[in-house]
Parts: sequence; C-alpha cells; structure tokens
Amino acid sequence: MEAMCPAVEAVNVTHHYGARPVLTSVSLAVAPGELVALVGPNGMGKTTLLGALAGILSPAFGHVRIDGMRRRESEEAELEIRRRVVYLPADAWLPSGRTGREWVLAAGRAWGVADARLFDHGERLLDLFELKEQADQPMSRYSTGQRKKVALCATLATDASILLLDEPFSGGLDPSGILALKRVLQRRNEPRGGDAAPRKPVTVIMSTPVPELVEELAGRVAVINGGRLVAVDTVAGLRAFTGIAGAFDEVYERLLNPLKQSRIEQYFGAEGA
Repeated sequence: MEAMCPAVEAVNVTHHYGARPVLTSVSLAVAPGELVALVGPNGMGKTTLLGALAGILSPAFGHVRIDGMRRRESEEAELEIRRRVVYLPADAWLPSGRTGREWVLAAGRAWGVADARLFDHGERLLDLFELKEQADQPMSRYSTGQRKKVALCATLATDASILLLDEPFSGGLDPSGILALKRVLQRRNEPRGGDAAPRKPVTVIMSTPVPELVEELAGRVAVINGGRLVAVDTVAGLRAFTGIAGAFDEVYERLLNPLKQSRIEQYFGAEGA
C-alpha cells in the first residue's frame, strides 16, 4: 500500500537570526487530519518553525512541503499551497477601521470561499464566539479578547485544510472563547451540514503553553528546546518514555528540565533546615 503523503512536512529545517541559531535540523511530518501541539520554553523556536511552515520566512537550510509540494519551489506550487494553508500569528494584525464582520468576510473571500457558504459560516462563527453585538462596529472599539476572537473567526472562515496557529488560546481569550475554540478543534473533521461532498481533513499545528490543552486536543506533541526537536509522540507515549504517570506538565518538565524536581526539593529542604 502506498504511504500517505504528509499534509505538512519540515525537512532538516535550520534557521538563525544573525549569529544566533533558532532552529537546528528540525524534521517533522504531520499526517492529514492530525493535530500536533508544539510545546517548549519561550524563545526556543516554536514561532520560527510555524513561520517557516507558513512561508512567512524562508529557512536558511532545509525545506518545507505542503501536501507534497515544496514551498517556494515555483510560483504555481506556492499559490496552490497558499490556498490550502492559513497562518494565525499570536498577535495578529487587524485593520482598526474595519468591522469584525467585514474582516471575517474578507478573509473567507481571500481564500476563495463562495459567498453562500461564507455568509452562513461567518455568521455562525461570530455567534459562537459571542461577537454578534460588536460585529458591525469598528475593531478599534474591541477589547483585546474580542480582537483575538475576530482573528480566530477570520482564520476559521477561510475553510483552509491546514491551520497553523501560534498560541491561539492566549491573547486575552476568555473561558467562553477557549471552550468554543476547543470544541471547533475537537470536532473539526466531523461532516459539515449542507456540504454535497466530504471535505478534506483539517490538519492543525498549534503552539500552546498550557499543558491541559495539550492533553485535551493533541494527537501528538512535538517538544522543542534550544531550537531542536527533542521528542515527538502521543501524550501516552511521552508518559511511557519519561516514566511519569501524572499530569502532562510533569512529563513536560522531565523532558526539558530533568533536574527541576530535585531543585524544588532542595529549595523546600533548605527552608525547613
């Protein structure tokens, strides 16, 4: 049987800013329909890797493939890739003079979504993220959390089959917004009402600093430290590898900082001395 082509593949991706290496020989293959969580300390390469996958930056060495097509290899391939991929930065730019509804519709149209689908889906997204009352106001009036919700609505309105999300649960998202996004991601590959034909599976790569979200959402976890991919596995697989059966934050610390527990014990031991 022919092996399935990865939806997203990084091949020996290396990047640096000046003399400082940020990514070193990172290789990662993500299957169609999979949700992979990128975790690791701040400043260790998660955003840079997402930027390389998104085509925002060109890695110094290595390359990225989307559905088998190599990024930046030809104009035709790159245009086709851009129809399939949407990238949401942690702090997305939004035009303050436009309304939330206008921005959601503009994003869907930029990705070629038909108006009949877009008007209905956009309205349901605004309702889901509790933005209908603000939808026709300029985004300059929105709170930080409301701006994050609009950015998420616009991203989801594209109907892109590959979502690259940099800390989508941060940026002032309230508990209601967090729950809404979790449910969308968990149910992203269920059949959609009114569609005549099955849609392509939605693949997600997201960074998040919240261990609980990793356990709830991720099929696999990619752990980045010091610009290198130190582990890629399911949560269960990482538990088995570390020998820790507890919460994922303990597994995470063991992978990145195996001496952390002893330092905690030393701290409290000194206090009681």
